[in-house]
Amino acid sequence: MKLDFSRWQLAVGMLVLVVAPSFALAQGVIAGAGTGPPLTVIAPPQQFASSEQHYQFLLEQAKGGTKHTLTSVPRWDGLWVTAGNTHMDAFVEGGNFKGKVREGVLTPAYETAFKERWRQQTEEGQVHYDRLGHCEPPGLPRFLLEPYSHEFINLPTESYLINDFGPSIRRVLIGKQHSNLYGTHSWYGDTIGFWDADKLVLNTKYLYPADFTRWSPMTSNQFETLEIWQLKKYADGIERIEVQATFYDKFAFVKPVSAVYSFRRAVELEKADYRVNHWECDQTSNAYLDDKGNTNFHLPGEAGFNDGRGSTMFPELPGQTRDPIYNTTLPTVPNAAQPTNSNKGVTP
Repeated sequence: MKLDFSRWQLAVGMLVLVVAPSFALAQGVIAGAGTGPPLTVIAPPQQFASSEQHYQFLLEQAKGGTKHTLTSVPRWDGLWVTAGNTHMDAFVEGGNFKGKVREGVLTPAYETAFKERWRQQTEEGQVHYDRLGHCEPPGLPRFLLEPYSHEFINLPTESYLINDFGPSIRRVLIGKQHSNLYGTHSWYGDTIGFWDADKLVLNTKYLYPADFTRWSPMTSNQFETLEIWQLKKYADGIERIEVQATFYDKFAFVKPVSAVYSFRRAVELEKADYRVNHWECDQTSNAYLDDKGNTNFHLPGEAGFNDGRGSTMFPELPGQTRDPIYNTTLPTVPNAAQPTNSNKGVTP
C-alpha cells in the first residue's frame, strides 16, 4: 500500500509533537516561532576551492584555535530540538513549497534530478523514494535539520553531536587531521574541528551520497562540509545554537552553497523529564520497493506486516514479548502471512 513516508514517523514522534509544537517547523522554514530573530546566512570571507582550504583559512585566522580545558570548554548541556534553517532558500525561490527550483545552483544532472523530486513533492504531495524508509541513517547534511531531540557534549579534545533519531552520532576530533584508515566513506564521514573562542569550527569529509532531506537535492560522494557552531543568547531567555554551514560538492553544485541551521533548548522536554531512547529501524520497518521503484509500506493486517511489538525469535520462552505492559500486538487478516515475531499464546 502506498503511504506518505512522514506518516510512519507520526506514532513514534507523538511526544515531540505534543510537548514541542515548533518541531514541525524544523524543515523548510526560516525560523521557528519563539526561537529568536530571523536566521541570517553569513557568507564565507572569500571563495575557497575546497572545504579543507576553507577550514585551514579559518584555523590560521584563529591562530591555531583556542585550547580549552574541562573548565573553559563551552557547555551545551541539556536537550535541544531543531528551530529552523535556510537550506531550502538556497535551492528554491522563496524557500517554500510554492517556489520553483533555482536555476544554475546545481549541476545539470543534479538539477534535473532535483526538479523531478520537487515535482513529486509539490504535485503529488510526497516523493516516491526516501532513504529513511529503508533503515538508512539521515547522514549528512540531513542530520542538521532532522527533528526529535538532540544532545551536544563538548570536551577539550572531542565533541559529540547526537540526534536520537537513528540514532545519529557525530564524533568530532579536536585539533586532529583527517584520516581515512578504512579507505572508504561512511554516513557521517570523518569530522575534525577546532575552537575559536566559543565557536566550534568543523570540517567533514568522506561521506556517502545522501540528500538534504527527501524533497531536497541529493549529494554525491564528493560532498564535504564546513560548519561553524555557536551558542547565542537572545531576549526573553532564548538560547539558540546556530550553525553557519558551507557545502562543497564538485559533482552536485556549480559553486559552494551556504545555509544556516539552528537548534533551540527543548525546555518542554526537560520539564517532562524526557528520556532519549534508542531507535532501531529494522525491528519495525515495513517499507519495501514496488516494481516501479517507489517506497511503499505494509500496513497492519496486510501480508508481510512486521509488528515490532510482538515477541523475539524465541516465543516459547516466557517473558519474550517486546511490549509487556500493554501487549498490543496487532492481529493479521485471515490467510495473511503471520508476522515472524507474533506473540500468540505467549504471556508478557
